[in-house]
Amino acid sequence: MRNTQKLIYNRKIAHFCDLLRQLVDRDMKLLYKRSALGIAWTLINPLLQLAVFSFVFRSVIPVNIPQYSSFAFSGLLIWSWSQTALFQATSLITSNLTLIRQPNFPTAILPVVTTTTGLIHFLLALPVLIIFLAVDGVQPSPVLLLLPLLIIIQFVLTVSLAYPLAALNVTFRDTQHTLGVLLQMLFYLTPIFYDLNSVPKEYHALYYLNPMVPLIESYRAVLLKGMQPDWQMLLIVSAAVAALLRSDWEFFGGKAIVLWRNCKWLNQLLSRVWESVLTAIVPIDL
Repeated sequence: MRNTQKLIYNRKIAHFCDLLRQLVDRDMKLLYKRSALGIAWTLINPLLQLAVFSFVFRSVIPVNIPQYSSFAFSGLLIWSWSQTALFQATSLITSNLTLIRQPNFPTAILPVVTTTTGLIHFLLALPVLIIFLAVDGVQPSPVLLLLPLLIIIQFVLTVSLAYPLAALNVTFRDTQHTLGVLLQMLFYLTPIFYDLNSVPKEYHALYYLNPMVPLIESYRAVLLKGMQPDWQMLLIVSAAVAALLRSDWEFFGGKAIVLWRNCKWLNQLLSRVWESVLTAIVPIDL
């Protein structure tokens, strides 16, 4: 009996991995279809941003941050992975209805696909970051062995946040636009191109409510400083992410789509709220 259950479980895992590989391959091909530069676009955006930040914070508003190129580029790569995956997650259900309607299709795999695609881009850009580190004179240290652990934590964090965003966008179609604004705000409120130590200490507690802050600080401790990350903060983030991921998986893998589609009261409530906002902005008598 146990051998049969184990065999069924192994087959499910193999099927999941094979399906994940096929869907990621599909996304990569669609993303760079008819593109002249192809996957080089993975590096163009962060490199252009790095050029702007280097000019501004070295020539216009000088900052005292050693190895600034490696410092800023590492933050950009880490942030871009999660930002892109979360933004794309909002349209996962609405843009994959053909797949979702297939019998026994594991809908819960979709956020994993998007995050895995972002992981591939992150790994492809990692050698460029290593070149920056070498140019800046950063010596490799044994703590680099902790890098896979940080990548796993960020992967699970991104997936756990992608689930509710994908489900929410089914009913509230402004989710993607709202998320774009929030991510833009968080980009400047996250120490990507500036040091956390330059932020007044009374605001540090607010900053650490953003799970990307301890992650970016941990990456930089390992990559730039050759130091151990802040294990206490990483443990807190990991525990919160693990709890969120479990509830997300049960909700999304169960009947999340049906629930969101059939919540007529939620649709009516959101419509009334939106009408009230419009009425407040544009009075009827006008």
